[in-house]
Amino acid sequence: MPKKRKNRGRKKGDKGREPYLHCDNCGKIMPRSKAVRVTVPYSPVPPDLARELEKQGAIISRYLVTKTYCINCAVFFGIIKVRSREERKKKIPLQQVV
Repeated sequence: MPKKRKNRGRKKGDKGREPYLHCDNCGKIMPRSKAVRVTVPYSPVPPDLARELEKQGAIISRYLVTKTYCINCAVFFGIIKVRSREERKKKIPLQQVV
């Protein structure tokens, strides 16, 4: 049976077993090499209040939050795109949209 992807949708290659992760959105269990990780800055202060406080000279800290998504959730949120067969064959890396 032909394979759809040469790497079977994983990044590990021929390394053997690897640990499993949970999707932060749906809770699905997947291998670490199939997971899509996104790091975004997060501020606990609402944006309008942050603007007011910064005008007064306050420093608002932002935290980097790393989320782990399965492929289905990453496609749903638009982090990765569905590509055609010809585009999947190209060797250029994906441009992630965050």
